[in-house]
Amino acid sequence: MAELTRTGERPAPGRGARGGGRPRQPGRVATGVRAYGMISAMWVRSALAYPASFVLMALAAFAVTGLDFVVILLMFSRVDALGGYGLGEIAFLYGLSSTAFGLCDLVLGSTRRLGERVRDGTFDTLLVRPAPVLAQIAADQFSMNRLGRIAQGLFVLAYGLFAVDVQWGVVKVAAVPFMVLSGAGIFAAVYVAGAAFQFLALDGAEVENAFTYGGQTMLQYPPTLFTKDVLRAVTFVLPLSFVNWVPAAYVLGRPLPLGLPGWCALLPPVVAAACLALAGLGWRAGLRSYRSTGS
Repeated sequence: MAELTRTGERPAPGRGARGGGRPRQPGRVATGVRAYGMISAMWVRSALAYPASFVLMALAAFAVTGLDFVVILLMFSRVDALGGYGLGEIAFLYGLSSTAFGLCDLVLGSTRRLGERVRDGTFDTLLVRPAPVLAQIAADQFSMNRLGRIAQGLFVLAYGLFAVDVQWGVVKVAAVPFMVLSGAGIFAAVYVAGAAFQFLALDGAEVENAFTYGGQTMLQYPPTLFTKDVLRAVTFVLPLSFVNWVPAAYVLGRPLPLGLPGWCALLPPVVAAACLALAGLGWRAGLRSYRSTGS
């Protein structure tokens, strides 16, 4: 006997359990991207309701982040090289790390507020919505003002590209956008792992900042300024060196940190993918451990 629907009617051809089933639902990733886009668009419309304020805040972000490079310029007013690197080479390192971090911060910067949401109980509201929680927490209070950091990083990167003495070829030119995107992926993994950590340590935002903002600041300077223990930690434990130090060494024609073989300069996309996978597992574990407010 043919199967009946809940109303007692036979299902239409191609819609029954054996005739194609229900219409295919979008995947979880597609749902998350759509939810992220809708929530962030809401915050963008809110910010653009006051265009003068938006422009001033973006310019302020550009200026404040630019002070980091002003410090480097002041150093080079007294010295010709820093750790054996010239101003153009350090500008190249600075631009790569700042742009990669800016892209990540634009997309995931709001995850730092997860601990606050857990403490005040508003995180529970995210769990009952039909959208991935990570997409919701990342898009919450999305701020276009963070574009100022990206613009400042691109400005310094452009200067570095023209200032360094490099024989540019197709491979080296193509490596620059790959370095930026891979670096953003590595920083994104740190952000997601830091958000997962806040399920355990509700005041863990500052710990996360030590690895995100602190790591980005460290990468602005050449690896020759740091001890081998620090280099090993940011290469084999928390692989931030693959954001710019390792691949930039190939572009600049310098030895790779810690004497790594030259082929390691091709690893940033692989490292980013591995870090994101591990961070995703950490996020799922942290989310499963959550027992709601007051439990």
